[in-house]
Amino acid sequence: MVAPNSAVEIRAAAVADLPAILALYREVGDRDVVSPARARAILARMWTYPDYDVYVAVSGGEIVGTFALLIMDNLAHFAAPSGVVEDVVVRGDCQRRGIGRQMMQWARERCRARGCYKLALSSNLSRGAAHRFYTALGFQRHGYSFLIELRDSAGGRARPRRDHRRRSARRVTRRST
Repeated sequence: MVAPNSAVEIRAAAVADLPAILALYREVGDRDVVSPARARAILARMWTYPDYDVYVAVSGGEIVGTFALLIMDNLAHFAAPSGVVEDVVVRGDCQRRGIGRQMMQWARERCRARGCYKLALSSNLSRGAAHRFYTALGFQRHGYSFLIELRDSAGGRARPRRDHRRRSARRVTRRST
């Protein structure tokens, strides 16, 4: 058990951490938790991105929380990057002990160190407690979040996924006019 407001170690996730991370997602009722083999492949692909990683919060040798952080480049906003936090989970028996606060503070400092102009996240409308938590941390409601579900009714993908490596390997050419 984690004592309230005790320091936790926040570090990049390793392959060996995936069972604990997937268990955290299942704990919050995520119906779409991937298999361990698929999780390994996804994590390996994430590691090919310049600034996208899954992080874990560790206390007493146990993983008690996780989040993903993407820092992306922008052409707008004077080319300042921005950060996006996703998949935030703190183990149920460790909630309200400052772990989520430490994870979000870590993400904020990482973004600040990289020169980001903002750190954003989205949260399901039904998660009132999470909204109060994020507001208490200084996050502000800003604009609207829109989505289009891209899965069919059986939970599968509605269309094939494009291979991002092919797209990034293509040369971008400029047509002369």
